[in-house]
Amino acid sequence: MFESSLMESGGQLKTKSKYWMIGTFALNATILGIMILIPLLYPEALPKTAMTSMLTAPPPPPPPPPPPPPAQVIKPIKMVSEIDQGLHAPTKIPKDIKMLKEDAAPPPQVAGVAGMGSMGGSAGGALGGVMGGIGTGPPVVVKAAPPPKPAGPQRVSSGTMAGMLISRPDPVYPPIAKAAHVSGAVILRATISKTGTIEGLTVVSGPQMLTGAAMDAVKRWKYKPYLLNNEPTEVDTTVTVNFTFGGG
Repeated sequence: MFESSLMESGGQLKTKSKYWMIGTFALNATILGIMILIPLLYPEALPKTAMTSMLTAPPPPPPPPPPPPPAQVIKPIKMVSEIDQGLHAPTKIPKDIKMLKEDAAPPPQVAGVAGMGSMGGSAGGALGGVMGGIGTGPPVVVKAAPPPKPAGPQRVSSGTMAGMLISRPDPVYPPIAKAAHVSGAVILRATISKTGTIEGLTVVSGPQMLTGAAMDAVKRWKYKPYLLNNEPTEVDTTVTVNFTFGGG
């Protein structure tokens, strides 16, 4: 009875394990097939980094280094000395040696010889003979051009012209100005001719009551001629006439 129970339980175990193995194999095959078909049907499901690494081509290899430049060939330079040119020894001694005759140099020409004959032929006249041979005729004397004459009267200071006065009549003090106690200095601008006479007068400054008397007096003044380059010249200067109560 015990044996029969063992045999029955063994048969049940074998039957269950067989079905279990078939079911497990079918489940695993289904999962494996799904995992293979999903990437083929839906490529977006794969990770992008994996797709990029799989689809990106590897970089090309670097180019080979350039060949080295060819070495420059230095050509030797032949130095030829100027001293060696035309001074080589003959390779064969000639039998006949020709003598070269040079023409005599012409006698030197001295210009003083002709001059000495024309000037009298003395040793002291050698210099005069040379000069006479170079140019004929009298020497040319160059005169310096005279300086240009100044245009218009020359400006001269009043102190210089005061020392050249010959005649200086005193002015008459106007009675009206004396009664009004008016005094002072009258400054006039005068043009003096080449002969020393007054040609023009203008008032520069001074009291109005005294300018008429000052101009009447200065018109009668007489100067020495002012010389410029030893020639009489017109002069432009100023004259001062003082009026005081003690006199003109």
